[in-house]
This record gives sequence, structure tokens and C-alpha cells, in this order.
Amino acid sequence: MNELFGTLSDGTPVHRWTLERAGTRVRMLSYGGIVQTVEVPDREGRPGNVVLGFSGLDGYVARPEPYLGALIGRYANRIAGARFPLDGRVHTLAPNNGPNSLHGGERGFDKRVWDVTPVPHGLRLGRVSADGEEGFPGRLEMSVTCTLDERGALGIVYEAVTDAPTVLNPTNHSYWNLTGSEPRSGAAAGGAAGHELRCAASRFTPVDAELIPTGELRDVTGTRFDFREGRRTGTGYDHNLVLDKGVTPAPVEVAELYDPSSGRVLTVATTEPGMQLYTADLIGEPFAPGAGVALETQHFPDSPNRPGFPSTVLRPGEVFRSETVYGFSVR
Repeated sequence: MNELFGTLSDGTPVHRWTLERAGTRVRMLSYGGIVQTVEVPDREGRPGNVVLGFSGLDGYVARPEPYLGALIGRYANRIAGARFPLDGRVHTLAPNNGPNSLHGGERGFDKRVWDVTPVPHGLRLGRVSADGEEGFPGRLEMSVTCTLDERGALGIVYEAVTDAPTVLNPTNHSYWNLTGSEPRSGAAAGGAAGHELRCAASRFTPVDAELIPTGELRDVTGTRFDFREGRRTGTGYDHNLVLDKGVTPAPVEVAELYDPSSGRVLTVATTEPGMQLYTADLIGEPFAPGAGVALETQHFPDSPNRPGFPSTVLRPGEVFRSETVYGFSVR
């Protein structure tokens, strides 16, 4: 189902699409590729929304900083100094996080209106990111396909080609709150700090005071970053977990988030080598700190400046492809 959701200040219409299959209902916006709601049942069969968001377009435009449910690009996470070298040339980006570039710059993918085409059980979002957009080189043709499978799992496939060497690291920035709190403007959502996270990551990337990786891949043993056997998320996290599986051609399950109060379980399978765990400590009004948990599947922060990290370089003639699947169940 497609409906008008609102209009931007320049007159551009924004539409909302509804997908429904096998007990899962997802609402997405053409603005920012935003996942506005994901409704799934709890252990008693009662449906509830499990992502944070706003009820109207004005909320997203006025409060872009939390990136609620948004499609992030060209580069998710931080690039130190808002610059990176590639093939002997230093590219300067738009700094929007102190001196650094965060989530694609001042006007990344999350603030663009995407072309939306229905596909079986889903949608395909597409746009062309011009050469030099936010300082990134190359004309990038990007498509993002979101579908619900026969089990009600939400799959997101990112694909892209470029006409010049560039870097690319897209993700989805949903904040999960499995208690089933409705996203609404003007009221804080119920906390997610009591959720239990299990993640197959034996290492993490330590960061400096500006949340830029030091370059070390540190063992999680004996630290609060050890989620291998499962532990409460709590608060105080904005860190990349290094997934044991590395980069894979097909999605591999790497994480499980569980809410004991509702019985809802979220599983995450991905082709990506990392997952940024963010516990929404600085999410801001109308949400309370810890209102949701972001599990951003992606390559590592600042990879363009870290040759020892998995590469995010995309070259002409190559086809970028990344896939993440969010599964839903109860126990």
C-alpha cells in the first residue's frame, strides 16, 4: 500500500509504503529510505511496533541527528578528519561530527528522497549519488531492495556501481525496542537497556575520545564487550564489534536480541564483517537515553584510513552487494 506521508519544504512529496507478510508489518518512507515501523507479535500474539520513529514527516526533518530507521550512506559511521586517501589523492568530505564525517556527511542518503518501485513482497529504492556529493568521488548508482520472506523476516540488499574509484559502506539505522513501544512524537519510548544481546564477535575496535578507531582489534575476553554468551545491553555503547565470520558471500546469523518482558526475539544475519552497537545514550528528545538499541551491520569505522581493516573501496566494473536479514520470533 502506498500513501502520501507529507511534503518537504521544497514541495517534494514523501510517500509511505506498507509491507505485510507472515505476521510482520513494515512501513517505509521514500524520504531517507526510513523504516518507520516494524510490527511483530509478542509471546501472547499481541502485535507491537519494535523500532523507534516519528509519527509524522516533520519529526524526521526537524530531528535528523538520531537517523531513526534511516538508510545510511555513502559511508556509515565515522571517517577521521573528514578525509581519506584513495589511489594517491586525498578526498575531503563534509565534516558534520566535530572534525569528522559521520553517516555520509551533512546531507547523506538519510536526507534524500528515493525512487521507490514495488517488487514481489517488497520495494526497491534507487537513486544516483552524483560525483562529488558530500565530497565522495564517483557517480554512484545505488539500489536498496527491502523484502519480507515467507517467515516474515525483513531482508535488505544493497547494490551499487560506480564510474570512478570510491568508498562505500551503507547500513540501516533502526533502533530496536522489542517491548513493542509505539514510536510517537512528544513522549519517551520504553527503555531497551534490559534487552539481552548475543553476538558472535571475539574482538572489537577500541576508539579514542572522538569515537575514531585506534586501529587495534582487541580481544573481548574479560571486557564488557563480550556478548558471545549473551548479556544485557545496558548503556554506554557506541562501538564496532568485529564479527568472527568476517565478510561472507551470503548472510550468516551473527546476533540475537531478546526482550524477556515480551518474549520477542530479533535475529541478525549479514554478509558484513562488523556490527556497530549503539545504545542510544545521546538519542535526545522525545526519547529517553537507552530507548532503543541500534545494531548497524557494516564495515568498520574509518576503514578508508585504516589499510589493516577490510576494504570499502569500490571500483568501476565491480558490483557492490551487501545483505542483512532481520528475523523475528518469540520464546
